[in-house]
Amino acid sequence: MGWLERIFGHASAPSATPTATATAQGTIPPERMGINGEYDQSGLAKRVAKAFDDDPGLDDISTLWVAQTGTTVVLKGKVPSQDILKKMVTVAKAVKGAAAVDTTNVTIGS
Repeated sequence: MGWLERIFGHASAPSATPTATATAQGTIPPERMGINGEYDQSGLAKRVAKAFDDDPGLDDISTLWVAQTGTTVVLKGKVPSQDILKKMVTVAKAVKGAAAVDTTNVTIGS
């Protein structure tokens, strides 16, 4: 099981069909863009979880969760080391739509 499946309950996103709300508003904001280009309220968090899955240097950490508040990626929980957290922040910041990464609710330790 990877990040995306553990946190959001599925390994892949639904098909790329924008919702009526997204199409009525025009373009989908980057933080609401789902994995396949569809409107998704948690789109940024899901794309960050997928980026973690896709990075061979990051294993799923069952004690850490990914969420979002607007354009801010929120990491919550516990990670084994500062180096892993630093890597996660770098990967998360590289995801389109991520303006910041909040790690205030992350503790370091095994």
